[in-house]
Amino acid sequence: MRDLSIESFTDNVINSIGPKTPPRVREVMTALIRHLHDFAREVNLTTGEWLLGVEVLNRTGRMSDEKRNEMILMSDVVGLESLVDALDHRSQGQETESAVLGPFYRENAPKLPLGATVVQGGKPGESVLVNGRVASSDGTPIAGAVIDVWETAPNGLYEQQDPDQPDMNLRGRFETAADGSYAFRCVRPVSYPVPFDGPAGELLRLMDRHAFRPAHLHMIVSAPGHQTLVTQIFDRTDKYLDSDAVFAVKDSLVVDFKPAREGMGTKYVVDHDIRLKAEPARHRSAA
Repeated sequence: MRDLSIESFTDNVINSIGPKTPPRVREVMTALIRHLHDFAREVNLTTGEWLLGVEVLNRTGRMSDEKRNEMILMSDVVGLESLVDALDHRSQGQETESAVLGPFYRENAPKLPLGATVVQGGKPGESVLVNGRVASSDGTPIAGAVIDVWETAPNGLYEQQDPDQPDMNLRGRFETAADGSYAFRCVRPVSYPVPFDGPAGELLRLMDRHAFRPAHLHMIVSAPGHQTLVTQIFDRTDKYLDSDAVFAVKDSLVVDFKPAREGMGTKYVVDHDIRLKAEPARHRSAA
């Protein structure tokens, strides 16, 4: 395979994939190699530009740790995570739509009783009661479903970004009641810029784009026999709904923060039911 021409180069690289390669790996790598090579030809990529791209990826990896995933953020600002989410979770209309995980999820948030607040300290925001029911796509309530929630503080920072916030502030896990109902208290989310002190931010500036995400709450909802749902809910009044920096807004996930009735102990109420897709029978039996 020496002295390859530009025209034959890609096929020779693809043909070098060995016979013991798993079928899905072969499919993915064949397409990836072909698209990468076509991209290089289309833009007539220079050695200097290629080296710059490699260095950007190296820096992105070095910035990533257990508190911030810069590689996910890079995927977000070019729309890749939202596209993969749309391809991998095509709603049939009965289930709650998914949305991207984002770079700031943390495992093992504190388990809290229904109705408790995720606020553990820091500057106070506008209080919100979020409540609803979790059910299967056919409407059957799901008892014991776990809702893992997280959000930024009113200053637009997640707790691991902000040394003035307590550990695990504005994070919590709640388990639905026998009738599938859930409730938790939080602060009204705010729009905020994704971190622009790294490669993802540099790329946004290079593309002359703003870095703001519309106000939202994150949720992961899981229950036995059902597919885990990664989703968000968005504030209908936010000015960035139509220009989300990570392209994650879906109309069905836009909600109203309604003024609470007197005596409810909160300023706003959000009513949001969640429907989960059942796992195929073969998955349930295998479990």
